[in-house]
This record gives sequence, structure tokens and C-alpha cells, in this order.
Amino acid sequence: MQNRSATIILHSGGFDKIMSAFIVGNGFLSMGIPVTIFFTFWGLDALRKNGLKKAPLSKMNMLGLGRFMIQRRMKKHNVASLEELAGSFKRIGGRIIACTMTMELMGIGEKDLDESLVDEYGTVGKYCYVSKDATITLFI
Repeated sequence: MQNRSATIILHSGGFDKIMSAFIVGNGFLSMGIPVTIFFTFWGLDALRKNGLKKAPLSKMNMLGLGRFMIQRRMKKHNVASLEELAGSFKRIGGRIIACTMTMELMGIGEKDLDESLVDEYGTVGKYCYVSKDATITLFI
């Protein structure tokens, strides 16, 4: 069996899409497949301090009511929270790259991001280097 790896570009800042990236990432990691997520544009907001707690639902957010309803259903069905999924992703070896070009464009400094989530900072060149040999690449 060849060496496998996965990369995910997280472009969206929606709660459900961030959650999808971490669910898929945790799935690959549990199979022994290394995963790197490149957070860019609105996805980068998730890496802000308390960003995971503030991410809106991408559809039907209804001023936060939609997210509240989804979180209630998640709890009822014993689905891990976004924070738990992110923590698990990091604990079992997932890597996160924060896009420095997006940071510059949006006026986000390293001090604005949750240092417990970010492994490194880099441009698309860093992402391309990491993903050039990846066997799986996803865009969310």
C-alpha cells in the first residue's frame, strides 16, 4: 500500500462546513492517513480566538437561532461539538495552516488567532507543497 495523505482547503466560515472539514479530517486520521487543513478566506475566521463558538450556520442561520437549533439536535444525538471535533483533530495529529495572504488582506494578525489550533502560517505555495503528493484533496 502506498503512503497516503489528505489535504483540505477550508474556504467557508460556516459552522456546518467547518464541522464537515473536522469530521472528514478525523475520519482520515482514524485510518492512519495524515491530514492538513489549509484555512483561507472566510474559513480563517474559525481560527480566530473563540471563532469556533461564533461561526454562523451557512444556511438558515436566522440570526443565530439555526445554529442553536442544530447544536441542540447534536447534543440530543450525542454528536461531538465543533470544539470537541477540532480538539480531537489536533490531538490525533491533524495539522492546520493559516493562510498568510488572507490574514494580510483581512487585517488579521497571528495574535488574533487561537494558537492552540494553528500549526503554521503560510501562503498558497505552502499549501501546494504540502498537497503535491496528497492522494486526497478536498475543497470545502
